[in-house]
Amino acid sequence: MAAKKRFRFTFIIVLFIGIWFLLPHHMRMAFTYWFPGIADYEIFENREVKTSDNTFTWPSANNYNQASFDKQWRDTLEHYQTIAYLVIKNDSIVYEEYWDGYGPDSYSNSFSAAKSIVALLIGAAIEDGYIQSVDQKASDFLPHLEKYNGKELTIRHLLNMSSGSSWDESYSSPLSMTTKAYYGDRLDNLVNELKIVEIPGEIFEYKSGDTQILAHILREATGQNLSHYASQKLWKPLGARQPALWSLDTKNGYEKAYCCFNSNARDFALLGALINHKGFWRGQQIISEQYLQYATSPASHLVNLQMENVDYYGFQYWLLKHKDLNVTYARGILGQYIISIPEKDLIIVRLGHKRSNTKMNHHPSDVYAYIQMALDITN
Repeated sequence: MAAKKRFRFTFIIVLFIGIWFLLPHHMRMAFTYWFPGIADYEIFENREVKTSDNTFTWPSANNYNQASFDKQWRDTLEHYQTIAYLVIKNDSIVYEEYWDGYGPDSYSNSFSAAKSIVALLIGAAIEDGYIQSVDQKASDFLPHLEKYNGKELTIRHLLNMSSGSSWDESYSSPLSMTTKAYYGDRLDNLVNELKIVEIPGEIFEYKSGDTQILAHILREATGQNLSHYASQKLWKPLGARQPALWSLDTKNGYEKAYCCFNSNARDFALLGALINHKGFWRGQQIISEQYLQYATSPASHLVNLQMENVDYYGFQYWLLKHKDLNVTYARGILGQYIISIPEKDLIIVRLGHKRSNTKMNHHPSDVYAYIQMALDITN
C-alpha cells in the first residue's frame, strides 16, 4: 500500500510539472507573480533610457518640507500605501516624503503613466518629420492594420483611444490580451493579431493596445527602439538624473510601451514640467507647444460606451477640473500620478501600491485628494 501511495504521489507531481511546462509563458508568469507590482522591473528584461552628463537637480523652496498634513490627508497617503509624494511649486520642491524604504532615487513602475510618455514621443516624431501628422494613417507604418476597418485608422484615433480594435482590456483574466502583453514574451505577435473591428474615431474605449500600436509605429517611423528615442527626445534634454528602465517582453525585445517605464519621483516630475511650460524646458522647445495643446485638450468629439461626451481624456493624458483649475495628469493602475496644474505652476507626483476603486467623473477619487493636499500647502 505504501508503495502505491508513493507511486500515485510521484505521478501527480510529475503530471503537474508536465502541465506547468506546457502552459504558455505568460500564464506561467501570471501564476507565479499573480498581481503586478511597482518593482516588477526586477522580473523583466529592461532597456535603459539613458540620460546625459548635463542633469537637472530640482532646487528646494525656502519652505522646503515645513508643511504638515492633518490626519485626514495623512490617513489617505498611508491607506493607499503611498511610497512617494512630491510637490513642486514654481520649479522648486516644496514638499517630499517617502515610505516603505523608498527614497528620491528609488525606481518604481509607472504602469499606464507610460502612455503619456508615448504620446510625447509621437509629438517629437512629428516635429522630426518621421510622422506627417496625427492624421496620418497607421497602416502607412503597419500595413497589416489596413484590414477590416483599419484603412481609416489614424494616429489620432490611437492617441485618443478610439481605434475600435479587438484588444481585450481585462486585468483579471490570465487569458486576456492585457495579461499576455504584461507577462508574455511576444508583443509583436499581439500587435500583428489585432483587428480593427469597429469604425475608428467614434467611440472612446480605453485600450492599452492602442498605445502599444503607437510604439510599434514609432519604431517603424524612427528606425530606433523606443528607449533610445525617449532618451534622445525626453530624458537627456529634460536633464533626468537617473537612467530610466523600460521593461521589455524579452531580451533585446519590444518595450512594454503601455506601461512599465521605471523611474523615480523627481525625474517623473520633469514630465510634469513639460506640461506646465508648454513643452519648453532648460532653454529649448522639447515638445511642440501646438502639439501639447492638442494633447491636453479633451477629445470631446467622442462618446464613451455610456454615450457620454469624453471631456476627461486627450492624447493619452487624463484631464479634470478641480475648483476651476485645469488639471492634466498621467496615471497608472496602482495610483501612479504625474499631475500638472499650469495655472498654479504646480507639479505633483504620487507613487504607491494602491489607488481608490471609487471613480469621480471618470477619475479615481484619491487623485483629487493628492491635488487638494498640494494646494493646501502651497496656497
